[in-house]
Amino acid sequence: MISCAEAVRQLWEYIDDVVDVGERAAIETHLARCRRCCGELEFARELRRTLTDAADEDVPDDVLRRLRHTLEELER
Repeated sequence: MISCAEAVRQLWEYIDDVVDVGERAAIETHLARCRRCCGELEFARELRRTLTDAADEDVPDDVLRRLRHTLEELER
């Protein structure tokens, strides 16, 4: 069985269905036994839904300004 760290590391690939059959089986076996990682999976799926829903909304100008500023700071 894979570790929690490995299951969480592959979580987004699992959700995106880009893991191979063996990895998918290992993750699903782990999820069947690990309540904590099931919670991580539920959170990731809910986050994906929230971000998808928010993509249809306009982002306020002040949020865009802060985001641009943060990105500029990270580039330095």
